[in-house]
Amino acid sequence: MHPAFGGIDFGTSNSTVGVIRNGRAQLVALEGEQPTLPSAVFFNFEDGHTYFGRRAIADYTDSVEGRLMRSLKSVLGSSLANEKTRIKARLIGFTDIIGLFISHLKKRLEEDAGGPVERVVLGRPVQFVDDDADADAKAQSELEKAARAQGFKHIAFQFEPIAAALDYEQNVAREELALIVDMGGGTSDFSIVRVSPERARSDDRKGDILANRGIHIGGTDFDRLLSTAHIMPELGYLTPTKDGKRNLPASYFIDLATWQRINLIYTAKAMSDLKQIRFEAERADLVDRFIHIVEHRYGHAMA
Repeated sequence: MHPAFGGIDFGTSNSTVGVIRNGRAQLVALEGEQPTLPSAVFFNFEDGHTYFGRRAIADYTDSVEGRLMRSLKSVLGSSLANEKTRIKARLIGFTDIIGLFISHLKKRLEEDAGGPVERVVLGRPVQFVDDDADADAKAQSELEKAARAQGFKHIAFQFEPIAAALDYEQNVAREELALIVDMGGGTSDFSIVRVSPERARSDDRKGDILANRGIHIGGTDFDRLLSTAHIMPELGYLTPTKDGKRNLPASYFIDLATWQRINLIYTAKAMSDLKQIRFEAERADLVDRFIHIVEHRYGHAMA
């Protein structure tokens, strides 16, 4: 028997899809046996195909000619949602690219279900856009429109902290206040949610979100700061020039520590600049390590 509906958590960094089987929620395998899929789309200019998830990232890190799109969720509610971007010779709307990704998730959902799925619950943050009710409503409308364009006919939304609280709520015996921490790739959200066996039967739970605050700091920021503080100094970052008058230029070290900027150092100009930096460096041996990473394109593997 096909599930009546699916659930999609379209995240900034990763996405998941769920179904109800035998009364229990289960995640759908989206890439091999993996239940998570990086929210990435790669337009491969060499073979003309569009790839998603880990394959999209692999093509990009292997320097296949093309265009990688990530963090698409952040477009929702912003002025970019109405804009188009050039993909080779075509202009494609950002929300249309979101639609392509949702279509891929829907395909995996229907393969798992063994038939069409037209009803879906979409996760959404308490605030797509901080302290802007109009932009927040616009963001939800854009996500709903993108999902509807892919064939979903019945669409409902659930607040992401409530979705997390619902799972916890299955095991509570009395009313509690729960702190829900959602640490994503680009943002971190903190919510205080009221849970209880009685409230679990309510359809509208927005009133149970007693407090919510988000900050635009997430996992990718921690990765970058960790790399900058502990790895880049081993490659020459913050070390002086031979004359002792200044430190080596920081920009290429910051690029290597920032995932989406790593490809910028794989250019002939960057290599020429690095060789000049090596010539000026007091610790040329450290810069040699940096050059070795660039020559062998180890940047993304290290990030």
